[in-house]
Amino acid sequence: MKYKILFKDLGQIGFQEAWDYQKNLFHQIMEIKSNNRDLPICEQTENYNFFLLCEHPHVYTLGKSGSEANLLINQELLASKGAEFYKIDRGGDITYHGPGQIVGYPILDLENVEMGVKQYIYTLEEVIINTLDEFHIKASRLENATGVWIDPEDPLKARKICAIGVKVSRYVTMHGFAFNVNTDLHYYDYINPCGFTDKGVTSMEKELGKKQDMEKVKIVLLQNFNDLFGFSLRD
Repeated sequence: MKYKILFKDLGQIGFQEAWDYQKNLFHQIMEIKSNNRDLPICEQTENYNFFLLCEHPHVYTLGKSGSEANLLINQELLASKGAEFYKIDRGGDITYHGPGQIVGYPILDLENVEMGVKQYIYTLEEVIINTLDEFHIKASRLENATGVWIDPEDPLKARKICAIGVKVSRYVTMHGFAFNVNTDLHYYDYINPCGFTDKGVTSMEKELGKKQDMEKVKIVLLQNFNDLFGFSLRD
């Protein structure tokens, strides 16, 4: 069975606005799911899943298990770089979002696809790995670290191209991934990305030596998301 998922590209949007948008959808799913629990199937309200894509202006976000010490600049310098900083309710440490990066926020009921949290994160990683493969970039996983990496087997070359940090409550997800396409990587100089002090970051632009067509990358990404999660994607 293919479950319906409503897709929306929010374009460039401030982090707080996108976070509020996510939370509204998250609470909508949770409320309908709770109301349906004790009803016969014929009386249940149809519950949708959602997948949002967007780009953010320069912003750093710190997960609830992260350390603020991994932000390497003070508030004054942060403001001079035109960047914001938020402590948020996802897992993981600090990461950067900015123009040229595809940020994906799946708000899904994992019970629909019979997935646990580990399998969900693994599948998100696979979406990005398969997308990169179509652009002839070989990527994979780094042991004991989430996200998608290039040359993870070589400690001197390992570099992250996609960060993943999620929140899951009663099998409903929030937050998601940050996929570097044409990202200005200089902004990573001001943090220890995801808490690492000995690993690099990269982007499709850096790996391929030229800027990439963001819309083309999104099309490929959406197809891989649809295939791996088994959803019926709708605008």
